Amino acid sequence: MQIIYHGHSCIQLITNGKSLLIDPFLRGNPIAVTKPEDIRTDYILLTHAHTDHILDAEPIAQANDATVVATFELAMYMSSRKNLKTIDMNIGGTVDLGFAKAKMIQAFHSSGIFLEEGQIIYGGMPAGFIIQAEGLTLLHAGDTALFSDMKMIGDRNKIDVAFLPIGDHYTMGPDDALQAAEWFGARMVIPIHYDSFPPIRQDAEAFVKRLEAQDQQGRVLAPGEKFEITKGK
Repeated sequence: MQIIYHGHSCIQLITNGKSLLIDPFLRGNPIAVTKPEDIRTDYILLTHAHTDHILDAEPIAQANDATVVATFELAMYMSSRKNLKTIDMNIGGTVDLGFAKAKMIQAFHSSGIFLEEGQIIYGGMPAGFIIQAEGLTLLHAGDTALFSDMKMIGDRNKIDVAFLPIGDHYTMGPDDALQAAEWFGARMVIPIHYDSFPPIRQDAEAFVKRLEAQDQQGRVLAPGEKFEITKGK
């Protein structure tokens, strides 16, 4: 499986000859190196409705005839307002994409769609995803605070890679993300949702060193960086 980090919370997984993209935010991210038109994908998974997670879902979905997977309310918005193909689901549910399975898990955050006229409409509950493919289990926490059920999720799943927000201000910061990493028990932790805006500037390398101090492996990815992961490696 190939993992590509596109900056902020945008992760692309290429597996079994297919691609899924999580939370595309490229045009509005000053540190992104990839343009929406560069992306090739089959599915787009959205954790919640904030602009820095859905901004490029529409152009990428249209260019690729890709299907958007999201909570019921956000999927309805994408299908009715943007005329995109969607799969609506909700927290606790699992969708089988053929080459991968994606289970939606809870996150503690908010979720609203900001319209150009200044109105905010309800975007459904915020969420994360547990993705299974090629015998691997990956967790994208979405935007979230620390919550104790992370330990239950870790106890019930053998997580190979966890993508955890560390930016603070809008999500948990490094201290809480360290606790989340311990509870999830992931084989590798990759920090996300940091450095895109001044309020969420963080030292990701320092976070990884703190992970190592608690006997967990971490890896900092630069926007556009990719790497391969296989079962047991």
